[in-house]
Amino acid sequence: MTLVRFEPLKEFDNINSRLQKFFEDFPSAGNSINPGFSPRINILENEQNIGIEVELPGVKKSDINITLEDNILTVKGEKKAGSVDEKTRYYRSERVFGAFKRSFTMPKDVESENVVAKFEDGVLFISLQKVQPKSKTEREITLS
Repeated sequence: MTLVRFEPLKEFDNINSRLQKFFEDFPSAGNSINPGFSPRINILENEQNIGIEVELPGVKKSDINITLEDNILTVKGEKKAGSVDEKTRYYRSERVFGAFKRSFTMPKDVESENVVAKFEDGVLFISLQKVQPKSKTEREITLS
């Protein structure tokens, strides 16, 4: 007979991941401009940089605006629909279009002058150089 370890809290993790996946399929509630389109993102970090990857398929480079203010990075733009004449009708339409705006507070302080952004194959890559911590110096103070 095989013994199976009973882990009741593991079921909560399973329920939590199911609920998270369920709500990921709905438009982002935080996107106030157009709840229909909210690009997916990844935020990465290594020793020197914080990286942001933003999926923007079908968005033109000229329709993207990136700002950094007070350690908050904002990416906004618009995914425009192609023109369709009045005689054409859709049998199925799943693509979403419209304006979007995503803002992220950086997990560490970053240099506002050292930001590199590139856009290729529908993915926006942003690299932000982290502020290097100042070395702590200890000094002995003599009493007078």
